[in-house]
Amino acid sequence: MTNSVTGDAVTVKVTLRHSNNHGSIEDYARDAASGLLKFYAGAFHCHVILDHQKNDHDQNKLAEITVHVPQHDFVARESAPTYEQAIDNCIDVLERQLKKFKEKQKNI
Repeated sequence: MTNSVTGDAVTVKVTLRHSNNHGSIEDYARDAASGLLKFYAGAFHCHVILDHQKNDHDQNKLAEITVHVPQHDFVARESAPTYEQAIDNCIDVLERQLKKFKEKQKNI
């Protein structure tokens, strides 16, 4: 199931795999991805994939977030006991990647 929402400068697409409809988790993922605007000022597209892994009982919620900015793609993939924790871990990784990218752009 895939839903896409377009905001001011960010387009967030959420895909659920092996799971039922989780509207609150989709909203949480959209809000978290929209928070990346403070680390990258331009418009970007974000694809959030939420997956339920059956083979791991402790860390069975998987989140993968791909951020597409002009000429670059940033990817974070994390697993956790809950979707919210996995999303937060991915956002932390993407924040570091976007900060590093922003620093490189300043030095050019």
